[in-house]
This record gives sequence, C-alpha cells and structure tokens, in this order.
Amino acid sequence: MDELLGRRVPHSAPAEQAVIGSMLIDPRCIPEVIDKLKAEEFYIKLNRDIYETMYAMFSYGMTVDPVTVLDQMKVRGVYDDSCDAYMAELMRVTPTAANVMEYAAIVRDRALLRHLGETADEINNMVYEGAGEADSMLEAAERKIYALRQGRNVGGLLPIATVVQSTIDELSAAAESGKKIPGLETGFADLDRMILGLNKSDLVLVAARPGMGKTSIALNMALHVALNNKQSVVIFSLEMSREQLVTRLLSRAALVPLQNLLTGQLNERQWSAIAEAAQSLSATDIRIDDNPTLTVSDMNAQCRRVPNLGLVVVDYLQLLQSSGSGYGWSNESRTQAVSDISRMMKIMAKELNVPVVTASQLSRANENRQDKRPMLSDLRESGAIEQDADVVIGLYRDGYYNKESENPTLAEAIVLKNRKGATGTVELTWLPEYTSFGSVERRRDDEY
Repeated sequence: MDELLGRRVPHSAPAEQAVIGSMLIDPRCIPEVIDKLKAEEFYIKLNRDIYETMYAMFSYGMTVDPVTVLDQMKVRGVYDDSCDAYMAELMRVTPTAANVMEYAAIVRDRALLRHLGETADEINNMVYEGAGEADSMLEAAERKIYALRQGRNVGGLLPIATVVQSTIDELSAAAESGKKIPGLETGFADLDRMILGLNKSDLVLVAARPGMGKTSIALNMALHVALNNKQSVVIFSLEMSREQLVTRLLSRAALVPLQNLLTGQLNERQWSAIAEAAQSLSATDIRIDDNPTLTVSDMNAQCRRVPNLGLVVVDYLQLLQSSGSGYGWSNESRTQAVSDISRMMKIMAKELNVPVVTASQLSRANENRQDKRPMLSDLRESGAIEQDADVVIGLYRDGYYNKESENPTLAEAIVLKNRKGATGTVELTWLPEYTSFGSVERRRDDEY
C-alpha cells in the first residue's frame, strides 16, 4: 500500500544484512543481539526468516554457522535456491561484528517508525470512519501508542513458533533468576507458594465483608513490593484519603499502633520508629490517587505514564464508576456496570502487563450461613467478577464473628480461585493494633 502511494517504508537493508552477517561471523554476539531484536523487526522477509532460524537454533543450544543455518531453514520450510548465495553475500558485505549493536539499533529504530506509521494510519481511519465517541477513540489511540512504547503490538495473529520462542525465553529467565515463584512476592510466604506470587497481567481479587481487612492486606502487598522490588506501585483509593492510607502504611512499617498515631500519643521510641519508617516509605515509588469518581479508563491512562510500573492496587472495585456514568443505578444496570468494570480491569492488567490487585465487597449471603467463610458465589453484584479474575482470595476472621473465639487474631486467606494452581486456605495473623496482617511464622518470630 505504501509503495502504491509513493511512500517509502522505513527500513535499512544494509543494517539488517549487517546484523545477520555479524551473527554468522561471530556467534558470540548472538545472545546480546537476540536480547534486543525481535524477528518481526526485520522488514525484508528473507532476513526475517534467517534471523528467526538463528534465534531458534541458539535458544535450543544448536551450533550456529552458515551451513547449519541453511540446513535448519530447509527443515523450517523457508529455504529456496537463492539462500546459499545470499548467505555468502551477507558475510561478505558485513565489515565487522564489533559494531553489531549499532546495526541492531538501526533495525529497531526503523521498525518503530514503521509501527508508528501503521498506528497513525489506524487512528486516522478510526477518526474518519466515526467509529465511536471522541473519548473512546482517544482511549484507543492512547492504548495503541502505549503498546508501541512498551515494545508490543495490540492484537494481531502471531505464528505459534514466535510464541513458543518467547515462552522458552521466559522459562529460561525464570530458571536463571533462581526465584522459587515467578511473580512478585506478596510478603506472605505460604500464600506466595499457593498462588505463585503476583504475576504479570493477573487480576487478583481480595474479597471480604466490610471490616474484615481487605484494604489492609492489599496495602501489605503494595508495601512489600515497593520496599523489596524497587518498582513503582500505584494505589487507587476510592474510599480512604491519601493521608489515611499513608497513616496505615506508617503504622505497619514502624510497628506503632494505629491508635497512637491517630491520637498523637507517641513515646520517644515510637517517634524514632515513625521517622525511620517515613524515610523508608519516602524512598519508595508509591503513588496514590484518592479521587472517588475514578473510572477504569482514568486509572489505565494514569498508569501508562508511570515508569517501571510493578503493581496496581485498587480499593475497591464496587466503588468504581463505569465510563461516562454517574450513580443512581438500578440493580440490573449496576450489575451490568460491575461486569463491565471487572472486564475492563482484566484488560488493564493485560495491557499494562502488571498484576492488578483489587479489593471487592462480598454480598451478605454468608451472614445467613452457619459457616460464614466466603464462597465464590458471595461476590457482590456480578458473576463476571469471578470469571475475569485469575486469583480470588477470600478473607475470614473467626474473631470478627465470634467474640469468644479461642484465637481471635487468627485469620484465613482462602484461595477460592487460582488459574495457576491449587486452591486452599492459608493461615495469617491479624494484627489489630496496626490494622494489618502478618504471616503466622513472622508473628511468632517477631519479624517484619
């Protein structure tokens, strides 16, 4: 199409040839190159086929040289009679493998320009076709540009060989990291073992009745990720103000009772602990928005602008508005709205490629049962919530319902749904003085 319109598609044939030639001349540069370049960033099909073949061969531990690459191209069905001469030409025209990363940077730059042009055309067509309202078009345009910035394409068909390759890369990275779980640690070791941590693109639901501690456990996770992973954590609080949230975080981080903080009755040791906790918190990149009229689109737009984003926390789902709507719902329309919000939250997690932890209100159904532990069917207002969520954690404290409970500080994090593994119950310790949770082992050893 671009050629028909007289437009030159951005690409550099010499740079593409030099990258492949460098990899053939000196296979030692291959790991560095494949870490920076994807096969689809090559414009010329033959170059793309050769690069994809070498990429796969290296990943599977095969020897990479002109003879073995040509042989594998035959196996993959991308060989023709011109390939032998072309391979020899690639090695002849490549001046040196020393500058391979400069050649790779040129290939990446031209690919980005091509994708930017394609995205601009898509946005232009969308506008002139009148496909939706202005706000929805702006949201779609932002989503496309954000995907480009993250080095990803929105949608589109990918051959399974490409997906297999990226999956193998992820498995290799996980093996090299030495981590026991693939996701971010929540701060609760037993829970991490069950849900494998907070994983990219997962929607994690923390469901409970009011007062059970769903905000507290979500803040625990946010604080642990911010302190231990050096990544940005975004918290959207539709119920509490920024100051209330930070007071809770300070109480937990300093191990100073919340009541003392709220009343200002602090001794010298507690003031010192608060000062130290304040310094630790200030060194993290936790960002808080307490706008009570947020929509998922608002949250998504803000998160796209946060560098090094690691985790998003939302408190809580039922308080969110659907785009362009106010309050005053009938039961039926509110159920539909919550379904839409739930779906949009999952889409946001996939687009941002980070875990999204959201608190969710349970209905009163459990109040009528003798065993008041939460069930998936108790999720308030929508069955779509349990469908969209990757992990659902229900909170239960016997001490909340039974004042004569033998262990009033015992809490249960009940994994009701887990796409990555088993369901079951993890015991936690409720720390009422800090309105927070701790692992049973940690509470016993008096560790943070």
